[in-house]
Amino acid sequence: MNFRDTVVNAFSQNKKALLYVAGGIVASLGLGFGYKYLQKPKKVTRVGVVSQLIIHPLKSGKGLSVSTAECLDMGLKYGELKDRHWLVITEDGHQVTGRQEPRLVLVSMTIEAGELCLNGPGMEEQRIPLQQPGNFVVNCRVWGADIQGRDCGDQASLWISRFLDSGKTFRLVQFESHMRPRRPVEKEPLFPPSEKVAYPDIGAVMLLSEASVTDLNTRLEQDVTVAQFRPSVVVSDCAAYAEDSWDEIQIGNVRLSRVMSCGRCIFTKVNPETAVVDSTQPLETLKSYRLCDPSEKHIYKSSPLFGQYYSVSRCGVLKVGDPVYRISY
Repeated sequence: MNFRDTVVNAFSQNKKALLYVAGGIVASLGLGFGYKYLQKPKKVTRVGVVSQLIIHPLKSGKGLSVSTAECLDMGLKYGELKDRHWLVITEDGHQVTGRQEPRLVLVSMTIEAGELCLNGPGMEEQRIPLQQPGNFVVNCRVWGADIQGRDCGDQASLWISRFLDSGKTFRLVQFESHMRPRRPVEKEPLFPPSEKVAYPDIGAVMLLSEASVTDLNTRLEQDVTVAQFRPSVVVSDCAAYAEDSWDEIQIGNVRLSRVMSCGRCIFTKVNPETAVVDSTQPLETLKSYRLCDPSEKHIYKSSPLFGQYYSVSRCGVLKVGDPVYRISY
């Protein structure tokens, strides 16, 4: 092959390569433009503002209102306090909630100088070490599911048993990060398989609007407060039950995806300030106007719906006063 043929052949090969590259670029641009114009753009709409953030460290215990909180996969966290990461159990490991022992709603839990502080009306404060790695691990039952907890010691057990004053012995346990969490999807298929919780009834984050509670109160003889429904996030500056339609929301840098409504039970009849149990309200009134659509009866049965469970799509920090944005496509 002479010099001229070599040059022509090289150009021919390079020409093919250039054509392949050019074709690839055109195809990529075509896909990009197609994706841009075929995908519906996001629409961000301000729908409310965070008015309260409430952490319940002890399941069925008193809520702690905070101005800022971390929003993690397993719920809210404030300092070393994590939402529903402590649990009262019977001696054989079964959960104890305000349904069986209403006075639990009066027990507050805080942390000071590395100690867990328990307080309740008529009781001296009980302080125990926050971490007790030498204590035994208990196998617990929460709504029929197995989960572990680190026993918090005899002092905590004696304090809780004396406060509840029901003639029974109770233990206090703590969920630790290395323990196997519960999977809500095993109880309710609407939850994503990745969702995990410690001791909540089912979901990690529950959101409720102030307007929904205000509307409920127009139907009651005696007003109830947001605390009666134990939400994680409370939203103001919106219409009653607006949260029912917020499928995806953003608060600060946190992204939440709605999973399902919160079906209400007899626990709503326990006054969070007095632990007095009402015979009917507000549950019966909720049943009069907040039952599910017949097509969803297999999910909620006869439970009235009040508030929404959300899954955490993106973790971050929540603050009281943060705007709440609904994201639509």
